[in-house]
Amino acid sequence: MRPLLVIGDSLLDRDVLGRVMRICPDAPVPVLDEQAQSARPGGAALAAALAASDGREVTLLTALGDDASGCELAALLAQAGVEIVDIGLRGATPEKVRLRAAGQSLLRLDRGGDPAEIGDLSAAGRAAIGWAEAVLVADYGRGLAAHPAIRAALANTVTEKPIAWDPHPRGAEPVEGVALATPNEAEAVAFAGGGTPAERGMRLAERWGAGHVCVTLGAAGALLCTSDRLVGAIPAPSVPDSMDPCGAGDRFSSAAAGALADGRDIEDAVRQAVDQASAFVAGGGVAGWLTHTDRRGAERVPEPPAALEESALALAHETRARGGTVVATGGCFDLLHAGHVQMLQAARALGDCLIVCLNCDASVKRLKGSARPVVAQADRAAVLQALGCVDAVMLFDEETPVQALQRLRPHVWAKGGDYLAEDLPERASLESWGGRVATLPYVEGHSTTRLLKEVAFRVAG
Repeated sequence: MRPLLVIGDSLLDRDVLGRVMRICPDAPVPVLDEQAQSARPGGAALAAALAASDGREVTLLTALGDDASGCELAALLAQAGVEIVDIGLRGATPEKVRLRAAGQSLLRLDRGGDPAEIGDLSAAGRAAIGWAEAVLVADYGRGLAAHPAIRAALANTVTEKPIAWDPHPRGAEPVEGVALATPNEAEAVAFAGGGTPAERGMRLAERWGAGHVCVTLGAAGALLCTSDRLVGAIPAPSVPDSMDPCGAGDRFSSAAAGALADGRDIEDAVRQAVDQASAFVAGGGVAGWLTHTDRRGAERVPEPPAALEESALALAHETRARGGTVVATGGCFDLLHAGHVQMLQAARALGDCLIVCLNCDASVKRLKGSARPVVAQADRAAVLQALGCVDAVMLFDEETPVQALQRLRPHVWAKGGDYLAEDLPERASLESWGGRVATLPYVEGHSTTRLLKEVAFRVAG
């Protein structure tokens, strides 16, 4: 992947997660009992972090305030692997705080006030623009995309590299000659007025002197236009209406800009961006992305059983707090094979996170005999954690995972189709808190015992 420069206004986004069980006695409003809080990059900083999560080298040219929020945002960006060129903000770093319960936003609180004065374009900023192989301008209407020196530097390079511009109704119009502008439907209306989405896209391409304008339509996909024609309508894969779309626009623009950086043509880049934005929403939006990156961003080292359980319980709590579905499954997973992987993928598709209850070494030995397990519990856990469909692992020592499930309290307990739901000892516990058992298709021809017999036969032969 080729590197990408992101330019734009950065925000600190914060989610306060809780539950609502009562109405305030002195006003007809819900009372949110806070259970958890999380912070993440927002605005252009989110677009940069998403691009970096693809494995891409990303530099962010932005303006941060000299305050606690700016320091926290800078630390989050560094953790995400984004290099920052900060030209300074003479004011507070803007924050957006969402109060959420049961997967829904109750209120958004904005901090930081009106846009503040932005510092001068530094030598490092000029160098970042000059050396960039591709640029994404993620405008959030707070002044960076209108900065005269930045616009002049972009205008000087617009014919040399692909520039994608994600506009904002309160922001500046794109520099003339950008390769791709990506307004959403509401933004296209604000910029171009009446007509069909395609007509607006064509008018904007002509007005901005843009090579292409892509009007994004949410679940309906996107329309790609030039100044004189509709190039094509790109449909989006189906996503449930209940999924949180927060961050989908940044996922779209960062994916499109990344594809242009890699040399893809415009239409291919837009198709790739539509698919990635849809997958992002289907995976839980920015909350699902955070859960995934938090658990996969760092290099994996073997975790002790207590740490594994703590992570699994925290994930279950976080998922329930945001209204998601917790799925759990269990087994020995000694010598992981294709049947295991297919079953785990099917289980993960049933909800918003998958926690594997893993038999510890002593438990496997009691079940399978003194020669098992072949792979020790720490290594089995590490292999499972490395799978994209597994979000956490929790070891248990009992004959059945009933006690582990009572601590996790998942919504769904998924087992292979070689088990009957009514025969599972876990069923009664699941039903006690409203959970259910789901049986998954059995994958014929795969088993650890069979693998071990084949190995023994070939070694003996």
